[in-house]
Formats: sequence, C-alpha cells, structure tokens
Amino acid sequence: MTAEVTTEATTDKASPAESNADNTSKPSPTLTNNVQGSDKQSETPKKDAPTDFETAMEVAGFGLFNYLLIIAALPAAIATVVETSTMSYILPSAECDLKLTLLDKGLLNAITYAGMISSAILWGYMADTKGRKKLLIFGYLSNIISVLGGACSQNVIQLMVFKYISGFIMCGPFAVLMSYLTELHGKRFRSRIVMLMGIMFSVGNISLPLVALSVLPRNWDFQILGLQFHSWQVFLAISAIPSLLGGTLLSFFPESPKFLMSQGRNAEALRVFQKIYALNSRKPRTDFPIKELINETQNAEKESNASTASIATIESVVPKEKENEPASKVSLKEKKPKVSLRQGWEQLRPLLSKPYLGLSIRVYLMNFAILFGQNTLRLWVPQMFASIEEYEQMYGTAGATMCTILEYSVNKTQLINNELTNLRMEKCEVVVTPASYTNNITVAVCSLVGYCFAGFVVNRIGSKMLLTIGSTVAGLCAIGLYFSISSLSTSIIVSISVTMGSISAMSILSSSVDLFPTSLRTMIVSLAMMFGRVGSIMGNILFPIFMSLGCVPPFIMLTFVMWSAGIMSAFLPNTRKMVLK
Repeated sequence: MTAEVTTEATTDKASPAESNADNTSKPSPTLTNNVQGSDKQSETPKKDAPTDFETAMEVAGFGLFNYLLIIAALPAAIATVVETSTMSYILPSAECDLKLTLLDKGLLNAITYAGMISSAILWGYMADTKGRKKLLIFGYLSNIISVLGGACSQNVIQLMVFKYISGFIMCGPFAVLMSYLTELHGKRFRSRIVMLMGIMFSVGNISLPLVALSVLPRNWDFQILGLQFHSWQVFLAISAIPSLLGGTLLSFFPESPKFLMSQGRNAEALRVFQKIYALNSRKPRTDFPIKELINETQNAEKESNASTASIATIESVVPKEKENEPASKVSLKEKKPKVSLRQGWEQLRPLLSKPYLGLSIRVYLMNFAILFGQNTLRLWVPQMFASIEEYEQMYGTAGATMCTILEYSVNKTQLINNELTNLRMEKCEVVVTPASYTNNITVAVCSLVGYCFAGFVVNRIGSKMLLTIGSTVAGLCAIGLYFSISSLSTSIIVSISVTMGSISAMSILSSSVDLFPTSLRTMIVSLAMMFGRVGSIMGNILFPIFMSLGCVPPFIMLTFVMWSAGIMSAFLPNTRKMVLK
C-alpha cells in the first residue's frame, strides 16, 4: 500500500483565522480539468473563490487512489456478506451436532440481524458525528473476537449469543462503508460505486460457498483445550479473515472529506483532496489548484434560521459561552453527556419532520419489504439445495418437485429431533456432499454478472427504475419456485430472484445516499437497514412456519413483499446525477 494514502493525525477543527492563513498563503491558479476517464470538463471557478465538494472531488480526479480504495474495500464488503450468511451454510452440517429444530434454523439465520437492529441508531449517530474511518477500523477488527467466539461454541445458545454480538458490531461498518465510499467519489461515479459494492458482495457470495465446498463436507472431529470442534466450526473461524483484512487495509486511507467539510474542518478536508489529487495525477500535492473550500457549517446555519427542518451540526450545540472561541479550542473533554445526547437528538430530529419525514418512511418500508424477501430466500437457498441434493440421491429425480422436497426436508428435521429427544438414536448423520454447494456458486456468479450489468445501466435508467424492475422480477421468480420440477430449474429461478433482489437492495441504498444530506446520510442508511433487518428477522422466522403449513404459503409471502416494494418505488424522487447535499 502506498504510504501517501495514509492519513495524517486528525486535528481539531481549524479556526477561521487559521483557515484564512492557509487559504491566502498562495495565489489560486486557474482551475484545469484533471479528471481522468471523463469526456466532460469541469467548470472553472473564479480565482480565489471557495470551492464546493463536488468540484473539488472532480479536480482531484479518478485514478490510482480510487483503485486502491476499491481493493481495500473488497475484503470489508466480503466481511459483511460473510457475517450475515455463514449460518445458512452450516445448518445442514451442524444440524446433528447442535440438535437443531426447524425454528432453530430460522433463528440462527435471523439472530445476526437482531444484533444489527439493536445498534443501528448508535452506529448512525457515531458515524455522522465522530467520523467514518475510525469506526470502520474499530468495527471490523473488533468483530474478529465475536466470530472466533462463535467458532468455539458448543451448543446452539452459545452460537446465538456470539452471532448476536457479531451483528451488533457489524451493523456499523456496513452503513459506514457505504457512506465512506460514496463520499470519496464525485457524482459522476457515485452510482457506479454503489453498484460496484454490489459486485463486491457478489464476490463474497461466491467465495463463501467455495470455502464451504472445501471445508464442510469433511468429517473433522477434534478437541482443543477440552472444546470439541467439527468442520462447521473451522468454517466459522476462517470467516474472520475478511474482517481482519478489511480493518487493516482501510486504516491506510483518510477520513471522508465530505464529512470533514460538514464539520467545518476544511483545512483537513483540503489535505485529503490534495492526497487524492497527488496519487491520481502523479503530481505534487501543492499543485492541487483549489486553495479554499466553502464553509458548509455557515450554510447549515443559514438553513437553520430559514427552516425548522434544518440539519444540526456539532457547532450548533456548543455552549453559548464557547460560541466566540475558535472551534479548535473547544475540547472534546468539555462535551458533557447531555450535550452528546442533544447532538444525537438534533441529528435525528430532521428525519421526524418535514421535508424528510415522508421520504424517510418510504425508504424504511421499501427496505423492510426488499430485505424481507431477499434475505429470506438467500439464506434458505443453501438449505434448499442441500435438501434437493440429498433427496435426489436417495429417491432420484422423478417427481422431485419443490413441494415434495420441502415436505421431505421438514419431515426429516422433525424426525431427527424426535428421535434424539426420545434417545432412540445414538448418533445423527447428515449427508453433506460437495454437490450441495455447487448450485450456490452458480447463484453467486449470476449475482456478480447481474451487478456488472446494473453498474453499466444505472446511469442510463437511474436507481429508481432499476429498483422497480428488480423488485418486480424478484417477486415473479419467488412464486415461480412453486412450479420448479428439478434442481436445474430451481437453480435458474433462484439465481434470477436473488440477483434481482440484491440489485433492488443496492438501488434503494443508492437512492438514499442521494436523497439525504451529509449529516444525515449514515443515519438514514442505518435506520433504513434497521427496518430492513427487521424484515429479515421476520422473514426467516415466518418462512419455516409457513413451510410447516404447506408448500404455497412461503412463496406467496415472498412475492407479496417484493411486489409491495416495487409499487412503493414508483413514488420515489428521481436521483439521476443528483448533487450530494
């Protein structure tokens, strides 16, 4: 990793006097277009005029810095996928070791999302007031402990506790990573970066079944320090690697310049732009033509006087006796708990009033519906394919409809637990073969191809249209599973449904980033994901319940929620090429 990417030590906010000194040290040369890979030139601002974020980011360009950032973000994105998906892969292997019931399987799939829900507001507040970078590093590195704790679990309760803790920790890094990446790119690349994150998630979805394919079918059984370990526990321990890589690599990158500007720390933001420019253009930092950035805190103060729906900043809650002092002299130690609570409320209040109340409610409901359907199907796919493979090995492919296989899977799980409870069965054996995971790889590859295609068309049709199309097709495929008559047809339908559902989920997040201002961005993403995770929990708990009722109900449920999201998406504002607020 290039040393120049490493951020300098974070300083307190620069005073106005210090800012002016920095800005007048050298005359500002004429702005030229240094953006690589663009067929448009940026507008040239007046000499010595303060520059906004979008212009500064365009001048900084797109190049080596961005490529390095994407490389560093890849294991971080994979860590998020791994954290929410590992349970779905170990269920067939751990069914006997943990004596899992059908409801236990649903709870294990859902418990990570419960942890994420409980920390959503906390992470949103911390990221929007304390910064993106530090929380990313802390979140990913601290998650390693809970992942290894889950790998050492000896019963289902211990595993649920550690998965809850992992969810509590990983809620923040996902939302923060989304904001962090979009705030390090201009509007020209922002929508594509969001879709690129979808590609990263697809890489995670591909790597996970590949690791499962090489680990889970093995009959490992050994002891370490009196603890019993099996292949599924080794699989969980390996899943800590992406968090380690993500937290380590992101520590070499600077804080989001958009966040710094929103906090009045323009001198630090300018240094970040200079670093990006130096790496992308291969020129000295001093050649960066912009010498002064606009003061976004003053703009926020003007909006506060004009509208009750203003965005609160940290400066607005500084005690009155400190107002006339430079911001750099207001020590963090002087911020009492009451002030911090007030900051949190002031940050949340705009989302509870006009003009953001109605918009935020729509975003919440759409996330709820999309992730209800998407994560329910996605997390039950490995179990479904494992059941299909086992059924076809035992009874052949004749008459192997989805309904027949689901009935077999439900009855088998209930039979295993009844026999274990009545002590009529000394040892439980579950058939897990490499073929059980090959279909999961196919689904993940299709998702990767779908994201690549979505990244190509998103700037042409917009996130809103992509969301509508994706949720509609995903709902249609969900009901199509009822008519599946083979593992091949199931694989095709599931691939399309999961791909379009994933694209829909990323599209609503892309729209959310554009629709809300910087000081609310991570908060709205965190809250939206919180509602989405409530949907994920409800879906994973209701799906096995509906399975026990019959074959049709679970698929009708998935179709209904996905189509509901598609209908609501029609009422979203169009965010094509919208400038970040």
